[in-house]
Amino acid sequence: MGTFQKEGDAHLTSAAPIHRFYSATSWIEGSAEDQLDQAAEMPGMSRIAAFPDLHPGKYGPVGSAMLADRIYPQLIGNDIGCGMSLFALDLPARKLRLDKAAQKIRTLEGAWMGNSAGRLTSAGLPSDLHPQALGTIGGGNHFCEVQAVESVGDETLLENAGLSKGSLLLLVHSGSRSLGMSVFGTVQEQFTGLDAESMAGRAYLEAHERAVQWASLNRMIIAERAANALRCELSLVADVPHNLIEDHGGALLHRKGAAKADLPLVPLAGSRDALSFLLAPAGDKPEALASIAHGSGRKYDRRSMTGRAGATRSDRQTLARTSFGGQVVCEDRQLLIEEAPAAYKDPKQVVGDLTANSLAQTVAALKPLLTFKKAIPQERASEREDKRRRLKERRAKR
Repeated sequence: MGTFQKEGDAHLTSAAPIHRFYSATSWIEGSAEDQLDQAAEMPGMSRIAAFPDLHPGKYGPVGSAMLADRIYPQLIGNDIGCGMSLFALDLPARKLRLDKAAQKIRTLEGAWMGNSAGRLTSAGLPSDLHPQALGTIGGGNHFCEVQAVESVGDETLLENAGLSKGSLLLLVHSGSRSLGMSVFGTVQEQFTGLDAESMAGRAYLEAHERAVQWASLNRMIIAERAANALRCELSLVADVPHNLIEDHGGALLHRKGAAKADLPLVPLAGSRDALSFLLAPAGDKPEALASIAHGSGRKYDRRSMTGRAGATRSDRQTLARTSFGGQVVCEDRQLLIEEAPAAYKDPKQVVGDLTANSLAQTVAALKPLLTFKKAIPQERASEREDKRRRLKERRAKR
């Protein structure tokens, strides 16, 4: 189990080696394996690490780290810098009232009204770098979730992080929003790779680095908004991107849905009705490419979830509650279905594969209490955007 190259096809003998860190019992789609093989045959590809959250993506395998001698923007995609940031809250668990908290946290739906120019400048970014999207979560699998430490795996490491059993945390999953889309749009057709030293390559890497910084700041502001709504303070436990390119021994390490493992602590997200985990990466396996799984990974794609969950109003009401007694704020019916817990793999299986391969140890299991995804139904959101567009057009004609 762990490090082996897929056998059977003769043409793979000259491809980059693929180190798989998952067991035979892991749910891995054949199309994800096909994408791994395709990535291994890309010119300049030298090594690939695949993790138990592996699933097929639009341009390549999600849940993998790929080392190449050139830039492949499509392996990162448009959400550059996407990641997860975990924060400790100073709110005692006994004071958390879920019904009230669910109403308060709905304020995350609107645009952030803070000093975007000031925050961007303080982060070393241009003051006009997509300020309208700053402090917003976005759609898809992005979320902001209040969690509690359910069980302890390593008491010393947990105490060192300022946490204990029962502590409340906030996990934010989001990325670079419209900025990442803009950066990716400039190189979307570069499927043969970019020379990092070329003009186009340097321009992409500079824009990419800004997007990674922007995404980190975005998660921080989202967390601040949530803490303000809940009337508590927060402190950062871990900020871990999982969509980015970094230098790795003179080559270019592409992480797509693979968390940086060269950090003390890394959160691994479950579904909204499953435990998440706080992990301590081992970091001593070179073939893992300083990376680790970032979550449970999708089991079914979004399209195939229609009919699998939320078929009736009663089913959808059930999806807004969890088996842990938690609540889900998501008034977009289609998104509620697409992101149903059944769409995701079992995070315990993912963590089990990681520990079996000596890639990490469990510091704590985190129970979901309140998950925020969307507070406005899609129909109303579309109407609001139409009103904004019409108002903008009227002002332009004056």
